[in-house]
Amino acid sequence: MVRAEKDLPWVEKYRPRTVDDVASQDEVVSVLKKCLQSGDLPHLLFFGPPGTGKTSTILALARDLYGNEFRQKVLELNASDERGISVIREKVKNFSQMTANQGKIRYRIVILDEADSMTRDAQTALRRTMEKYTKTTRFCLICNYVTKIIPPLNSRCSKFRFRPLPTDVLVNKLDEICTKENVNFRGSDDLKFLIELAEGDMRRAVTLLQSAHRISAEKITREDIRNIAGVIPDNVVEQIYTEPVLDRLTKRMRDFVREGYSGDQLLTQLLQMIIADERIEDTKRAALLEKLAIVEHRMKDGASELISLQDLAATIVSSH
Repeated sequence: MVRAEKDLPWVEKYRPRTVDDVASQDEVVSVLKKCLQSGDLPHLLFFGPPGTGKTSTILALARDLYGNEFRQKVLELNASDERGISVIREKVKNFSQMTANQGKIRYRIVILDEADSMTRDAQTALRRTMEKYTKTTRFCLICNYVTKIIPPLNSRCSKFRFRPLPTDVLVNKLDEICTKENVNFRGSDDLKFLIELAEGDMRRAVTLLQSAHRISAEKITREDIRNIAGVIPDNVVEQIYTEPVLDRLTKRMRDFVREGYSGDQLLTQLLQMIIADERIEDTKRAALLEKLAIVEHRMKDGASELISLQDLAATIVSSH
């Protein structure tokens, strides 16, 4: 058992075990604790930025409700992988049909993570399943974008917004992990740098920290964190952003892709650079931002990264 605990990823090892352990979501915790006391749980919809504790909170609530029967009473699905109507008709429906007739709590819980990735047909099928099996099953939908959940599901759930975690809370938690795991990366400024790279996502910050510790066990540097996070060197992004000649910039884009850098990461760092650039005219800034959005959408849909970035190159050159 000790060995199994040691081998766990830190995001699982330090995940909150009870509702009281959930950090900095006081309003959500207060309401859920009242639900625990009464044993009456509504359908739930958790939404907010990634890494703010949505999944951890419902798992902690389920552990408080069921204790040792947790695994038998909870069905957890990641809707981004299993998001079609067949999953709703088969897995969810079959699980919901079983009556939780043992113990104090008479219902089971279905957790649908990343529910905003579900197809519209699947969400419509889920609505009917929620209505039909409400006596035996409670549903918890977890998403980043609540606007992607259809109104009929919205109206059937109690909604809880998870706020971004304050920096001091993140620093304290990461410092606690560093102490327990004997990680040599514990200065407040260093931890704030890590949080900034993770964009406030606690899960990503802990994963980066563990990866860096495995690679550089003696002493972790900021450069180690940047490399593991896949951050593109500032001079590379600067050269792309300031190149005034289209032929040279398209060549830079080819070299960029051959080097194995991430196109998504380039768009993120270019976005920050464009917003911070006080020299650029507002109309040109708007055109660049619009092109960034178009290119990101194309790449998400599976378009060629190189062709998409070379299209972006033409807009960058025209902005000079």
